[in-house]
Amino acid sequence: MGFQKTSLLIFLFGFFLFLSFTAFHQENNTAFNSQETESHKIYALKIPLSLDFSGERVPLDQPDIRERLDRELLVNTYWQSNMMLLIKRANKYFPIITSILEEEGVPEDFKYLAVIESALQNTRSPKGAKGIWQIMSGTAREYGLEVNDNVDERYHIEKSTRVACAYLKKAKERFGSWTLAAASYNRGMYGTDQLLKKQFVDNYYDLLLNTETSRYVFRILAVKEIMTHPEAYGYIFDQEDLYKPIPVRKLGVDTAITNIARFAKEQSINYKILKVHNPWLIQNHLNNRSRKYYEIEIPEEGAY
Repeated sequence: MGFQKTSLLIFLFGFFLFLSFTAFHQENNTAFNSQETESHKIYALKIPLSLDFSGERVPLDQPDIRERLDRELLVNTYWQSNMMLLIKRANKYFPIITSILEEEGVPEDFKYLAVIESALQNTRSPKGAKGIWQIMSGTAREYGLEVNDNVDERYHIEKSTRVACAYLKKAKERFGSWTLAAASYNRGMYGTDQLLKKQFVDNYYDLLLNTETSRYVFRILAVKEIMTHPEAYGYIFDQEDLYKPIPVRKLGVDTAITNIARFAKEQSINYKILKVHNPWLIQNHLNNRSRKYYEIEIPEEGAY
């Protein structure tokens, strides 16, 4: 009898621990421990009934067009960590980019071109293209950006966005299509023009292209679709989860700066923070022998 009582007590104690453990984990779900088992299933995506780029219709009635779009929707939807980062960064950088696009008369959809070019980061490609808009040094200088060992304005988000706009407007004038202008950002204006003439067609969707350019506009379209309707593609977040623009003031200088780290300290910030906001300053000094006027961004007090 005593043995039976002891066994019963052990059983009840163990059962109580099991219930407590289960209750604890039900109340403390994380991204790695979700009750929503449906989230572990992979679903085919529904192709939108209609889609456009900068007001130009995408011919979704053509089977190869639907398949090319489907590919990019699937790749970008199910690379969840990357897309969530893009959504978060967009909240920080889209206001700057879209205001310049509007000023320059370039459709807002081109902000998604910057997304697929660089993931909204100041990156460097293996071929030497740099910045959010991935501009080559020759093109940068042709359109008036300063590029040398001391200053590289391809990393200046405002100036590089205006150069991208100038290129795209020139391409639009040449091809009569914003879609072809976007494709030429990848292929080049001359290369795009030669393909159109060789194949006797006049639009992007009728061109036979290499893999990269063939996917290029569809990557823009997919990113636009997902970022415009994130919840429809499974991306759930609060406004507070998004990265925020940091308020800055612009300090004009027209002389050399012999030591930027010391200059930063004089502005009550450190070298790292100054370079984060002014990545176009390549070294720890600004030569400025020509007395050029620059504007250096300084975060407002309390931003960090």
